[in-house]
Amino acid sequence: MSETRDARGALIDEAVRAVAQRLESRTPRVGIVLGSGLGHLADEVQGPVRIPYREIPGFPQPGVAGHRGELVAGTLEGVPVLVQSGRFHLYEGHTADVAALPVRVFSRLGVRTLIVTNAAGGARPTFRAGTLMLIADHVNLMFRNPLIGLVLEGEDRFPDMSEPYDAGLRELARAAAREAGVGLEEGVYVGLLGPSFETPAEIRMLQRLGIDAVGMSTVPEVIVARARGMRCLGFSSITNLAAGTSPNKLNHEEVLEVGLQVGQSLSAVVKGVLRRLPTGA
Repeated sequence: MSETRDARGALIDEAVRAVAQRLESRTPRVGIVLGSGLGHLADEVQGPVRIPYREIPGFPQPGVAGHRGELVAGTLEGVPVLVQSGRFHLYEGHTADVAALPVRVFSRLGVRTLIVTNAAGGARPTFRAGTLMLIADHVNLMFRNPLIGLVLEGEDRFPDMSEPYDAGLRELARAAAREAGVGLEEGVYVGLLGPSFETPAEIRMLQRLGIDAVGMSTVPEVIVARARGMRCLGFSSITNLAAGTSPNKLNHEEVLEVGLQVGQSLSAVVKGVLRRLPTGA
């Protein structure tokens, strides 16, 4: 068991060294994880340093369209950021541990605030494609947890998940949305294993549980971030109304297309949040 912990720790150490070498004197304050169709936000980073995943030990190449496969370091709205453009999904065969590896690297590099974004199906009947949802809470129905195993250095064994998405950051997001004239809903996200879209019966079940948006990511990242004391803020781009659409008519290309459409609004809100962050947050 100790060998397993040592091996996991050694892999994180190697990844941190590889990224830190490319960052040179940069110290990122905020980590941003980009979901399907939302990768263009990485293009807005100023003074970018692009680090392909192939140069980072333990980082696999993304196998899903819309995920570039690189970290981008630089500044957004004057805030030092480290952007993850390309996720590692459990449905690709990765473990929850691998899915959360970038967050562990972010934490070791000094990131204290994590912003996660995703493309999701809308379970709330009033949602429409193109809705931007602020994540107030989540439900883990992936039945996987990246904290399983011996405790890694810097992580709590039993992290407090009573407020996974920071209330103060959510208030900043609401203020940023008002300033930008962006409609911003708020709701509960559920993480499922995937990769198949949900059946109508599954959506009805989730609605009874109080779920507003359905996706296949985000949850492992937030769990690790909370275990490491990071503040989290999350957004879902609602790409379709899952409750009223036949799952057989959905495809990933449509998800990417709507993600691109809502991306401008998301970008405005994220940048508004960064402008409002107190120094040192």
